[in-house]
Amino acid sequence: MPAEAELVRTLRDGSLQCRVCEHFCVIPLDGWGRCGVRQHVDGKLILQVYGYPIAVHLDPIEKKPLYHFLPGSAIYSLGTLGCNFRCPWCQNWEISQLTPREVGLPHGKMMTPEEVVRQAQRQGARAIAYTYNEPTVFFEYTLDIARLAREAGLRNVYVSNGFMSREALERLVPYLDAINIDLKGFSEPFYREYCGARLEPVKRNIADLVHNPAVWVEVTTLLIPGLNDSDAELRAAAEWMARVSPDTPWHFSAFFPAYQMLDRPPTPLTTLLKAAQIAREAGMRYVYLGNVRDTEFGQTRCPQCGAVLIQRSGYWTRPLWTQSGRCSACGAALPGVWE
Repeated sequence: MPAEAELVRTLRDGSLQCRVCEHFCVIPLDGWGRCGVRQHVDGKLILQVYGYPIAVHLDPIEKKPLYHFLPGSAIYSLGTLGCNFRCPWCQNWEISQLTPREVGLPHGKMMTPEEVVRQAQRQGARAIAYTYNEPTVFFEYTLDIARLAREAGLRNVYVSNGFMSREALERLVPYLDAINIDLKGFSEPFYREYCGARLEPVKRNIADLVHNPAVWVEVTTLLIPGLNDSDAELRAAAEWMARVSPDTPWHFSAFFPAYQMLDRPPTPLTTLLKAAQIAREAGMRYVYLGNVRDTEFGQTRCPQCGAVLIQRSGYWTRPLWTQSGRCSACGAALPGVWE
């Protein structure tokens, strides 16, 4: 069930400019955007994956990862084909780096927005996550689901590279409850060479969303040996993050060889610990390590007295407070969304 895209500008030569992400692709007749899922058909920009999720699962919300948003709850998660980045280490490359042109149309089982919401309710989810590939590329589908989800009392979560346009974000924010944004590195050359994108729009969107009280924000950085893990780059990122908000949870994840990047070793635990220490020294209060076993940087602690407020092991969580979001020892409030 292909759908017409909403954020489009018609140019003088008849080409269409997609306005949903910061690539602002100019697409000639019968052409496709960089994401591989938006096609110019007879003067209209068509989202060819609308209604066709390729991956649908019920996940723990900690898997997104979100540590300060409804901990211990289940979240109904879906994604489609396509992505607007070209990261050679992509863990979900089997779907994100495939396009309808390569695998044919339609691809996947059709699910209307109404059916997505019904399934989320049936499976006991408290929220719906748009994830696995970049949700901005199937923006119209996410927006239609999000509107219905909000009416049904479900929350909406994006797991994103943060490269959406201001116009897309303005339409999405009224229905968005939380987002985890990948801060893939902290230099323009890194973004240009390895992602085919730019850093500044990602920084802008992180800052704008952090300062929007209606949206809870967490950030994830995958540390790749020799590419984005230098002390100088980590310190620059940490100082910027602390200026934006020291209360934003920041997750550091270990790289494992995948897709087109098989020539680098997995990230050592020492590198993750170094990054976490740099982040804390810069003033970040909630620093976590993902996809490794580490007890110190897996717990959520009170910002005032240091008491452990949430214990974690993998995706298992155990809140230790008597009042949600408040330290039982000193009464300090913990930033996040707890109810």
